[in-house]
Amino acid sequence: MPEKSTPTFYLLYGDEDMARTDAVKKIRASMGNSAEADLNISDFDGETTNVHEILNAARSFPFLSDKRLVIVRGLIAHLTRKGAGEAAKKDLETLLEALPNLPDYARLVLVERENLRKDSKLVKLASSHEKGYGKQFEAPKDSTDWILKRAKTEYNAAIELDAARALASVTGSDLRRADNELVKLVSYVDGQRPISEQDVILLTPYVAEANVFDMVDALALGNGARALTLLNTSLEQDPSDPGFGLLALITRQFRLLLLTREHLANGGSAIGSAIAEAIGINSSWQAEKLSKQSRSFSVSELEKVYRRLQKYDQDIKTGRIEIRLALDLFIASMTTK
Repeated sequence: MPEKSTPTFYLLYGDEDMARTDAVKKIRASMGNSAEADLNISDFDGETTNVHEILNAARSFPFLSDKRLVIVRGLIAHLTRKGAGEAAKKDLETLLEALPNLPDYARLVLVERENLRKDSKLVKLASSHEKGYGKQFEAPKDSTDWILKRAKTEYNAAIELDAARALASVTGSDLRRADNELVKLVSYVDGQRPISEQDVILLTPYVAEANVFDMVDALALGNGARALTLLNTSLEQDPSDPGFGLLALITRQFRLLLLTREHLANGGSAIGSAIAEAIGINSSWQAEKLSKQSRSFSVSELEKVYRRLQKYDQDIKTGRIEIRLALDLFIASMTTK
């Protein structure tokens, strides 16, 4: 079987920033680290550079090297943006016609931060042409498995499943943020033990959401003192926010609880992944906690609470009540029988 040709053009795209960036670094490293290598590497911003300039750079004969690397970021998004006009459409056609005919020494790398349509001409060309290479880097909806693997392979650290789930619920599909938080956690435990959920609560912004979960539990039990303690703890964590962020978190929590309770009341599956899909969140772990917590309320109770929170929000925005008073009154209304 004949050996596959070395690509002359690459399309690296998708919202998984870390893996996409690493792929670009790998291609760049293949050029070497000599002064001659630097002379044969060009890096362009696709929003400010035209297609002809990019193609001219890719076609330029390399200096004391066997290849020339041209990296272009955001060109396709710029050419296909809404309202780009006929000139951009023609530039895209020019690019599509030129890519298969680049010289063997060319290495033109098109980098896009967003996912592209699989049926687009460019994606098809990059994945099917013998001189092309296309790869999508798509962020996972639930990064729990990624966090578990990253901790072990990259940092030789252990992280408990509940801790990975908690971290994933905070960082969502932002793997770079997840990795940054993981670095802090690995340093904190310093190899002495696995990273626990309590470590995540202590060191990451997960604290505010964790406090809201606990606060709702306290409210369900009528424990006003405990709810107020958690309220004050959350407010102390961000002195710059008098409570607007916290009220938003509480409102979101009761909205999700209402959606979860309605889902279950209508015969929906109690499996975490099914609940997550039904209520529009990415974390099965969070959905399982919502399922358990929602059983402390009826649908009608949750509807009343949600309407009350909306009324507080309206009164705050119209200046009828201060944010802190609204939070205190809410807790009092939930725990006074």
